[in-house]
Amino acid sequence: MTRVIGIDLGTTNCCVAVWDAGAPRVISNKGGYKTTPSIVGIGADGRVHVGQAAQRQATTNAANTAYAVKRLIGRPYQSEEVQHARSHVSYPIVSGPGGDPRVVLRGREYSCPEISAFLLTEMRVVAEEHLGEAVEKAVVTVPAYFNDSQRQAVRDAGRIAGLDVVRIINEPTAAAIAYGFGHDRDRTVAVYDLGGGTFDVSIVRSTTDGNFRVLGTTGDSFLGGEDFDERLMGWLIDG
Repeated sequence: MTRVIGIDLGTTNCCVAVWDAGAPRVISNKGGYKTTPSIVGIGADGRVHVGQAAQRQATTNAANTAYAVKRLIGRPYQSEEVQHARSHVSYPIVSGPGGDPRVVLRGREYSCPEISAFLLTEMRVVAEEHLGEAVEKAVVTVPAYFNDSQRQAVRDAGRIAGLDVVRIINEPTAAAIAYGFGHDRDRTVAVYDLGGGTFDVSIVRSTTDGNFRVLGTTGDSFLGGEDFDERLMGWLIDG
């Protein structure tokens, strides 16, 4: 049977899990960490660094290290969110041929799906090394407010990474499934997701027959851990 892995493509960190012995289990990377920083850096020698390796070289190679690209994926370059990001990140963001944002690292333009593909590839490799077999299929979680363009961009990133994204699940729905799995009554829950890049809330209805439905969702794309760090740094600098 072909294994299907689950990937959380986060703004700040990524992680990968597999269904094992009747339960989901998060797989640790080579460093023993269950999460991998969503960071991609290109060294002076052209080598691509991903995760913890990219994080270690970021201080001395800030202009060629991309992070929080999930905030850009699937958005138009002229959007308010992309323009806000341009003034708050250390790497250049330019407009691509189709009006999409492109990240410039070592003089080369990368689309957001290409940068995300580096992260998804890393997650695939982590899973393959753990399972001892090739992995070709994945379920990927995204914020509930992601539109069709953003979801397609995630699928494109998976394809570039050599993965068939068989399903995209809303993050609050995944949380509700984890909470409601096996419960014997219908319930409506509020799911708060305070992440590295966003702060979202969703109202999710779960029923005993295994159905989950998002009744409503809202969020702020620039009210996450990255923004807390930025405000703290600004306060320290001004003080």
